[in-house]
Amino acid sequence: MDKDRQYLDGRADSKERAVPGGPPIFHTWMRFFTPGAVHRRLGLVCWGVGLQYGAVPAVGPRLLEHHVAVVISSGRGWYRTPDGRSTAVVAPALVWLTPGVPHHYGPDPDSGWDEGFVTFTGPDTATYTELGYIEPERPVVPLADATGPRDVIARIARAARQGNPLLEVETGAAVHELLVALRRARADLAPDGDPVLHALARDACTGMTVADHAARHGMTPAELRTAVRRVAGCSPKDYLIGVRLGRAQELLATTGLSVAAVARRVGYDDPAYFSRLFTRRVGTAPVRFRAQQGRAVPDDWNDGLQEPGEPEPGQPVAEPADGP
Repeated sequence: MDKDRQYLDGRADSKERAVPGGPPIFHTWMRFFTPGAVHRRLGLVCWGVGLQYGAVPAVGPRLLEHHVAVVISSGRGWYRTPDGRSTAVVAPALVWLTPGVPHHYGPDPDSGWDEGFVTFTGPDTATYTELGYIEPERPVVPLADATGPRDVIARIARAARQGNPLLEVETGAAVHELLVALRRARADLAPDGDPVLHALARDACTGMTVADHAARHGMTPAELRTAVRRVAGCSPKDYLIGVRLGRAQELLATTGLSVAAVARRVGYDDPAYFSRLFTRRVGTAPVRFRAQQGRAVPDDWNDGLQEPGEPEPGQPVAEPADGP
C-alpha cells in the first residue's frame, strides 16, 4: 500500500536490505514489546508490529509461541504446510500463523509483496477462535480488501513511538479492532453484512420458528445453523434471542409498556416464560431492568421507527414451537 511505503520510507529506523546472493531489495521496519502482567489481563496484548515490502525473504520453516496476522496488500507468494503442500497467496490476503503450528511462507522472489504483521497473544484468543475470527485450520484467507486491516496495523505502528505511555493499552485494544477488521474484510463475507442475518433480524419478533426462517431461505434447519454459525458464531436460535431481548430492553427502558406487552411485542405470548428467559440472558429481571435503565422520553419518541417485521402493538404473536 503506497501510504505504508511512504511511512516506512520516511522512518529513520527502517532498513533497506539486499537479499543475500541477489540484487533484489526489500524494506523492513519492526517493533517488539514486552507487556507486563497487568496488561496481559486485558485479554489480548500486542507483542510486535512490522511493515515490509519488496523481495522479502521467505520465513521458516519455524514454530512460534504467539499468534501472528500477516496481511498482504499487494503481490503474491506461497504458504507451505509441514507435509509439503503449497497454497498460493494472492493479495489481498491474510496469512494466519498459529502457536505451535509449523509454517513456511514467502513472496514470489521476482515480484515481492507488501506485508504488515501483528504479533499478539492472550486468553481472549480462545474466544475469538471459537467465534471464527481466528482460523487455525485455514492459514491462508483471501480478503476482499486489505485497507481496513492495514489501517489498524498502521495505527499500531504509530503507537509504537518511543515513550508512548499508552503503548500496551493502545496496541492491545487495536488487536481487538484488527480481528474485527480482518473478519469484515474476508472475501467470503458480504461487506455490508450477511443477507440471512439481515432477514433474521428483520423478522426476529414475528414469532417465526427456526424452521420457518430456514424454509424462507430455501434451507433445511441444519443448513441455516451452519450458515448462521459461520458468520455470527452462534446458532440461529441464539441469534434470534439476542435480537428479541435487545429490542425488549429498548422498550423497557424507553416506554411505559407492561412487561406482558413488551413480551408480546418481541414475539413471546407467555410473559412468565419471557421473564425467565430475560432474567437468565440479561442477568436481571425485566422489572428491575426498567427501574435501573428507564429513561423519561416523550410518548411518541419512536413513532415511525417501527422495526421491519415487528408486529403492531396489540397484534397477537404465536409462540414458536421450536423457536427461542
